[in-house]
Amino acid sequence: VSHIHRKRLTSVLKIRWIDSFEIVHVISPQLFAIFAFATCGGYSGQLRVSVDCINKSDSNLSIAINFAYPFRLNRVEFDVPMCEGRRQERLYLIGDFSSSAEFFVTIAVFSFLYSLLATVVYIFFQNKYSENNRGPLIDFIVTVVFSFMWLVSSSAWAKGLSDVKAATDPDEVVLLMSACKVQTNKCSSVYGPRWSGLNTSVVFGYLNFVLWAGNIWFVFKETGWHKGGAARYPHYLEVNGCRHNESSNS
Repeated sequence: VSHIHRKRLTSVLKIRWIDSFEIVHVISPQLFAIFAFATCGGYSGQLRVSVDCINKSDSNLSIAINFAYPFRLNRVEFDVPMCEGRRQERLYLIGDFSSSAEFFVTIAVFSFLYSLLATVVYIFFQNKYSENNRGPLIDFIVTVVFSFMWLVSSSAWAKGLSDVKAATDPDEVVLLMSACKVQTNKCSSVYGPRWSGLNTSVVFGYLNFVLWAGNIWFVFKETGWHKGGAARYPHYLEVNGCRHNESSNS
């Protein structure tokens, strides 16, 4: 009796472990998606440059330039002295990198929403999900699509982030100022933006790709394509199973 109870307990623990693993497997894409769009979509940065005119009263040693998601830098304006009396010029940063940033965040948001829907279906509608092949098949196709989109969007955003860094480099920004083209005036960078948050967003983007790509196999096992092998060739599997048992007994 104790052996039977131990066997049942082992089976129950195994089922619970598998269910817990699958639940974590379903929920983890939501967390990674949140980290991805939060680190990118919530970013704001600042750089500061200084213009030291030969006439000190015209100088501005702390010019703050603020920018943020979605990185339409060509709309970021700032005023700098021209070192000609009190005259100032209004300049703009160079470049519009909103397409890659918004594409990345959009994929992250839709990935989160689909993962949330999949979690609800898995927990509350597992029986209906498993009734026919339609649910697992749709899930498989969507998983493949999201895997590909994560790879594309992360690569695009990695390139876009590299361009943003170049466009907001303080040493490059001072070259836009007419006062800095005069040798008697001194222009320099005070400090540049901090990139740790955006660098993290790229890392989370590729982690999401790995996570969704890894999900493909687990979702594929639920489809009729994977289960169809056993149903299509039952005699072959039975014969091989018997041969395996005979070889084991011998």
